[in-house]
Amino acid sequence: MYKINKSSNSIQRLEQKSFSSQGFRERDHLQEWIAKQPGVLEEDFLIIQKEYSGFYGTQERLDLLALDKQGALVIIENKLDDSGRDVTWQALKYASYCSRLSKAHITKMYQQYLDVTEPGANAEERVSDFMDGQEFEEIVLNKGVTQRIILIAAKFRKEVTSTVLWLMNSKVRIQCFRAKLFSMGEELFLNVEQIIPIPDAEDYMIGMAEKAQDDIESQDKRKIRQGIRKEFWSKLIPAMNATSSKLYQNINPRTSTSIGAASGVSHVRFRFTANTKHCQAELCIKRGDKSENEFVFDKLAESKSIIEGKFGGSLEWVRLDEEDACRIKSKSDGNIFDRDQWDAMIEFMTDAMCRLETAIKDPLKDVGRQVKNRAPTV
Repeated sequence: MYKINKSSNSIQRLEQKSFSSQGFRERDHLQEWIAKQPGVLEEDFLIIQKEYSGFYGTQERLDLLALDKQGALVIIENKLDDSGRDVTWQALKYASYCSRLSKAHITKMYQQYLDVTEPGANAEERVSDFMDGQEFEEIVLNKGVTQRIILIAAKFRKEVTSTVLWLMNSKVRIQCFRAKLFSMGEELFLNVEQIIPIPDAEDYMIGMAEKAQDDIESQDKRKIRQGIRKEFWSKLIPAMNATSSKLYQNINPRTSTSIGAASGVSHVRFRFTANTKHCQAELCIKRGDKSENEFVFDKLAESKSIIEGKFGGSLEWVRLDEEDACRIKSKSDGNIFDRDQWDAMIEFMTDAMCRLETAIKDPLKDVGRQVKNRAPTV
């Protein structure tokens, strides 16, 4: 790895170091870095357990357990300077243990983790947010044999890479990431890159693995629920269009739990959400960059008293520091699958959305101009 010196139009080599030479340990350091920043693995993961040892009476400890965006369990095993010979066997054992976990068991495990790391957080809500707002009851977790394995080490032995390649050919979803430590003076740099499979071939390999699995979810039940949601939105949208707001004039009913409309600021949307527990009107800030989400949210929060004054009541200001979106919302109880509640839900949602749009449109325009003029983050 090299550092670029723009002024001299030259590059300077960074010195590679071993983790152990710098006093870093597998559990205390590498594992914690990944737990706090799973995006280093080039994909969105939700860490749901760490150092888990509750597998059917065994004393073995899984380093990290995560969910991916498809609801598959991801076993993450971390080694430091050397992978060792037995890491694949160890990871396969954990994958076999995890294959038996039900959705209820997974949720319980995650709640136990949150109770320690973020007291007060709710596992079902976090999973739903991670799955882009899908209703928790419809989210499928750990279906069939979709479990994935990720191995991380500075160096992989030949017996490990050979086994990994054979497992891939047998449609086991497994990846190897090489972690390297570099220094320049007193500064240390971590580089993590996927080496198996080659990233360009990964989609193909995953597609083959998924094709081999059976989807255990009932398609009939899903279609019924989707149909009810589309019917609900088919009633809400005309009710919204009967107001003074023009937000939803060009929006069609959908089968999802939420429908959004443009706000005038890129990737900031006015959104309705309805599921079995609540209904809400919100401004969803999801710009694909955590710092940009927080910038827009924080700028709007500076006008919180003005916005809530125009809204005519309190709003929920949800910064979601560890997630990929921020939200400003008004929420009420409601069950989208109970048609007897629809009239009250639609009345609340349309009224809340109209007031939210009126209250926030001017501050949002100002923030939109600031976003355009803002220097890109590095």
